[in-house]
Amino acid sequence: MTRGGQGLARVAVVVRAGAAPLWWLGVCAAGVGVLAPGLTGRRIGVLAGAALFVLATAVVAYGGRKRYVTLAASASRAGKHDVLQDRAVTVRNWRRHHRWWLLLAFLAALGAAFALPAAGGLLLAGCGAGLWLKAAWLGRRERAGEALVWVRVDWLRGGAGSPAGKQVKAYRSTGIAAGDAAPGGARRKSPALV
Repeated sequence: MTRGGQGLARVAVVVRAGAAPLWWLGVCAAGVGVLAPGLTGRRIGVLAGAALFVLATAVVAYGGRKRYVTLAASASRAGKHDVLQDRAVTVRNWRRHHRWWLLLAFLAALGAAFALPAAGGLLLAGCGAGLWLKAAWLGRRERAGEALVWVRVDWLRGGAGSPAGKQVKAYRSTGIAAGDAAPGGARRKSPALV
């Protein structure tokens, strides 16, 4: 970065980065957890897990939307010296900073199976599904506004992986074809023409 440029990461990519690990760790924990009879029995554990899955999905998908909308509405245009971080780098950084939290969440979900079989895993999977839904919502907003929203990389450091957390003061925006990720944070199916 030169002349005052900032490293920028896509907001939707940061949101989406935790979705796959949470989903798969949750599915694995639920699969292993259903093998244990638990204190309540499998049927009650799975039913409670299904309710937790739906609740977690809704809370994560809809939580904090007002802050995202406020930051996106006041986004300033990215400068020519700003460096747009690749999707793979953003995902790798988020997962590296959160690996211990993911491991602890997985172990907690496995431990919860002794009380409610599969419930902890389904809760974890619901958090992953909620992140996917939130990223998809961000993608629809980006398409509608024909602008991608970015957050400064230095505001995501130190384990602060939320692109709408207190440390984030503002977003930057670019055209819809900038970067290597499609609206919503998924990989682009074909190279963007810039």
